[in-house]
Amino acid sequence: MSLTLRLAARLPGRAAALSAPFALLALVVALALAALALGPAPISPLRAGAALFGAGGAMEVAVVQGVRAPRLVLALSVGAGLALCGAALQGMLRNPLADPGLIGVTAGGAVGAVSVIVLGEALLSGLPAGLRPYLLPIAAFCGAVIVIALLFALARRAGETATATLILAGVAINAVAGAFIGLLTYISDDRQLRELTFWTMGSFGAADWRVTLAALALAAIAAPVFLHAARALDLMQLGERAAFHSGVDVERLKRRVALAAALGVGGATAAAGPVGFIGLVAPHLARLTVGPAHGAMLPVAALYGMALALIADLFVRLVAPPAEPPVGLALSLIGGPFFLWMILRGRGRA
Repeated sequence: MSLTLRLAARLPGRAAALSAPFALLALVVALALAALALGPAPISPLRAGAALFGAGGAMEVAVVQGVRAPRLVLALSVGAGLALCGAALQGMLRNPLADPGLIGVTAGGAVGAVSVIVLGEALLSGLPAGLRPYLLPIAAFCGAVIVIALLFALARRAGETATATLILAGVAINAVAGAFIGLLTYISDDRQLRELTFWTMGSFGAADWRVTLAALALAAIAAPVFLHAARALDLMQLGERAAFHSGVDVERLKRRVALAAALGVGGATAAAGPVGFIGLVAPHLARLTVGPAHGAMLPVAALYGMALALIADLFVRLVAPPAEPPVGLALSLIGGPFFLWMILRGRGRA
């Protein structure tokens, strides 16, 4: 009888965990329709859906296909990519605070992109015209890769990577990257300064299909790497030594996850600027919803990341039209209190 009661008590929680991904998917679809329909020129959801496929008035088609659709795809790509990167890095490092921004990966991508904004015309004027539009995402990716490589070089000792050293090195790299961005800001002209200022706050407003598809491609390359590593990330929670004895090539796993994180973060940073807190908040919400197993948690974290990105984007579009605050500010308003709640929750448990 007691076993039956215990099983019955667990059923509602398991049913909620099973239904949560479908509820989140429905929420993301509803938010996507709202992103297509709402804005300075509101369009009904049905007409917005028709305009997406070329039906309806010329102005509606132009607004939906040329402005709102690429912005929507960019928000989905950035939200899912950063959430997956954050969840994988937290699992690999066994640290719930290992957000791509906190360990310096986002800052590395930002340094690469800011360097192109300020120094690109002077240093890269001889490049072919067809390559120039892709300089920003390439530079952001290279900056993220360099930071990842530097982090692992600093943290590697006796053939193993010290997790605590890696996190502390990330904090130091964040400080150095901030100083370098400040120097570039100081030497920039008025046009570069304006572009740089708005870019560093994060925004989906400048999305076009070229940048959007590049960010989507990088996120699509990184996502299967994380999903394939789900079982190994579960074993990593037992400790590196236990994971190794369970058959996980720990160092190879770290390199693969780190390179995929550089891809995802570099693409997101290049396309939307240094958008923060999604990689920190979404994995925690996913763990609270479906538990810590990465096979279930990673897809749910991606859904949470997409929902957070769309909510923030809708907020900045609708809060004071036609003005549009940077989306990074809205995400900071969401992520900052959540981060404080995590600290207080952890202190209460201690």
